[in-house]
Amino acid sequence: MAIKRRIDPAEGNRAFRRWIDTDEAQADALPRPLIAMAVRYTLEELASRAEGNSVEVRVPPFGVTQCIPGPRHTRGTPPNVIELPGALWLALVSGKIGWEAALATGKVTASGLRADLSAELPLV
Repeated sequence: MAIKRRIDPAEGNRAFRRWIDTDEAQADALPRPLIAMAVRYTLEELASRAEGNSVEVRVPPFGVTQCIPGPRHTRGTPPNVIELPGALWLALVSGKIGWEAALATGKVTASGLRADLSAELPLV
């Protein structure tokens, strides 16, 4: 079943490309709506490429998605959760940082046996 997209793929890709093309030192100065769109677009991309409900990826305050095939949770907090800040998420999905390096920053919370996105990332 295909995911329901809320972000227009063309607009989301433009926002993501703008973030990628921005120097790391200046990325924090990008408009918050642009960063939010880039994060939400990439979360939707992940969900469409790795359809499933066994892992929940949270990028507060911008968005959340479920992905990766496997057992589905129905109530309460999912057993497999990944949470990280927006800038680190965008660096991860763009390939500017790898999964292990992202974990080493201490800014990624990954709980559960399936909470590993190394096989799905980077998206580009």
